[in-house]
Amino acid sequence: MGSNDLFSLKDKVIIVTGGTGILGGSFVKGIAEAGGIPVILGRNGAIAEQRAKEITDKGGKALAIVADVLEEADLVRARDIILEKLGTIDGLVNGAGGNMPEGVLQPDADIFAMNIDGMKKAMVLNVWGTIIPTQVFGAVMAKKGKGSIVNISSVSSKQVITKVLGYSMGKAAVDAYNQWFAVEVANRYGDAIRMNAIMPGFFLTEQNRTLLTNPDGSYTDRGNLVVKGTPFKRFGKPDELIGALIFLLSDASTFVTGMQIGVDGGFTVFGGV
Repeated sequence: MGSNDLFSLKDKVIIVTGGTGILGGSFVKGIAEAGGIPVILGRNGAIAEQRAKEITDKGGKALAIVADVLEEADLVRARDIILEKLGTIDGLVNGAGGNMPEGVLQPDADIFAMNIDGMKKAMVLNVWGTIIPTQVFGAVMAKKGKGSIVNISSVSSKQVITKVLGYSMGKAAVDAYNQWFAVEVANRYGDAIRMNAIMPGFFLTEQNRTLLTNPDGSYTDRGNLVVKGTPFKRFGKPDELIGALIFLLSDASTFVTGMQIGVDGGFTVFGGV
């Protein structure tokens, strides 16, 4: 196997949940460029179809499916469509997740009167939105005897990021699950099924753009603090996650499981001094 083949995803069917988001868009593009067949799974059908069309127009293959990662029935239906149209599942990127206003505690809010339901909602989206798709799609890979699952962690699970408690708890739970599942699935299936995570630093997405930038594109106070706390002194570009993703999905990482790859411009290792 040549070094180029190591990183090839040729003809591999890889599901991307959250495939209609900004980071999901880069994941989908990267998979297609590596020769894979991305399944773009998200709640926005128009964006999913548009992204699939961009790939098929270039001669690639892609499939768009509308589904909610918290609804097991949606995912079972999606699984059946994928198997009917593409015949297999080789990988899963658990890209769905993110923050929501209900899971944020503002600096001037009473810390002892937080929105408990909101915090739970943010946590549930991130951790159960990762576990439920793994249950449905991972079973297909286990039966086949080969597959790679990539979760999305966050620097907020490693360092305290003010305000975003619900999200941070969800991502910390994803980290625990990432390690636990990797070991448990290895005990049952050997090296056939792998699970790892990418830990992004700060990237501008739909969910954090208003927190980090002003309408004119300049940085908010929080945005400036993030850049100051990042040794590279900038936000990440979504396409900068592709290399780590392809590595974890491909045969280049066959002895890697239960790990996290940080793509954060040095944010988590910087002490601020």
